[in-house]
Amino acid sequence: MAQEVIKIKGGRLLNGKVDISGAKNSSVAIIPASLMSTGPVTLEGLPKISDVETLVSLLEDLNITTSLDGTTLSVDPTDIKNMVLPNHKVESLRASYYMMGAMLGRFKKCVIGLPGGCPLGPRPIDQHLKGFKALGAKVDETDGHTMKLEADKLIGANIYLDIVSVGATINIMLAASLAEGQTMIENAAKEPEVVDVANFLNSMGAKVSGAGTSSIKITGVERLHGSRHAIIPDRIEAGTYMCIAAASGERVVINNIIPKHVEPLTVKLKELGVGIEVGDDYMIVKSRNQYNSVDIKTLVYPGFATDLQQPITPLLFLADGPSFVTDTIYPERFKHVKELQNMNASIDSDRGTATIKPSTLKGADVYASDLRAGACLIVAGLIADGVTTIFNVRHIYRGYTDIVQTLKQLGAEIWTETMDA
Repeated sequence: MAQEVIKIKGGRLLNGKVDISGAKNSSVAIIPASLMSTGPVTLEGLPKISDVETLVSLLEDLNITTSLDGTTLSVDPTDIKNMVLPNHKVESLRASYYMMGAMLGRFKKCVIGLPGGCPLGPRPIDQHLKGFKALGAKVDETDGHTMKLEADKLIGANIYLDIVSVGATINIMLAASLAEGQTMIENAAKEPEVVDVANFLNSMGAKVSGAGTSSIKITGVERLHGSRHAIIPDRIEAGTYMCIAAASGERVVINNIIPKHVEPLTVKLKELGVGIEVGDDYMIVKSRNQYNSVDIKTLVYPGFATDLQQPITPLLFLADGPSFVTDTIYPERFKHVKELQNMNASIDSDRGTATIKPSTLKGADVYASDLRAGACLIVAGLIADGVTTIFNVRHIYRGYTDIVQTLKQLGAEIWTETMDA
């Protein structure tokens, strides 16, 4: 079977500007949340990625009228119907679990296929279900393929998350917005995307306060109305291009950025020795010939993002000594290591930590096991000698808008081909 691959001939210096898209991790929650409205919703600044298209399709399966024009989505849920959501679409996208919280809030019941997405090791949704149960929902997953959620009514509750989870925080926030009484989420995730979803809910008439802190209060309302909302910039896309520019950029300007959101990465890049100028909503990044070795440990926000440990890894091959990357969020998120080894990289991983030594990368055939591993391989391909061919590029397209075209415009020698699998 034929499939598209990305090919990169490394060694080109990049120059120019990049405009960052709206945040993927906000969009995949806010699109499901729009079905909770009783009136039309307009979402602006969405990224042009396949995840957005999948979620829009799921809305249409609920008889919702949608219109996606570039980065703007119009949603009219006036004639919404509670339907069983198709398993094959849900399986392709882990963030489809936000449909649970939204539909539970709107209808007090839903039937949905079990979510899929990137294979990053165990990412249970037990904290989501714990929250739904605390609000009064019964959960039935006995058939192994679908999740059935049902409540006579949702009643506000005090919910303490056993682990800090962005997904659970948002999902509980969605359902609680249309529950009776007050809900408190303790040990809540503080990520900017949580704040963005809360702001969207409030624009529809919800009463959410404390988003961005570890304690979020939701006072339930009877209904939500239509609104217009602009998605925040994608800090992970911004961070990926910062890594790309640090690896092979002579001078790259990154626009539509919230510097505070990428501060942990900025600090680490400066520690490496990368030249960075920070503006109000932009950054200028310049690569250097030699970098310092560093140690990186991923943490929940405002710590170093797990989604950026893979894209920054190729930079560490340019350092003057060994570096260490520890992922405390997803300790199994090291499937890119084997692919980098195929590119002549000196890298090993054990028990959630990768050891990285200075290396000259060579072009090779490599496979993107997940979205951010794909981003890592693009950075690696840009600094490698020869041609790198990346397979499984559908993962990359799930999170990056027109990345091949963007890199071409910066001066990269990058193109796509169709090849037999």
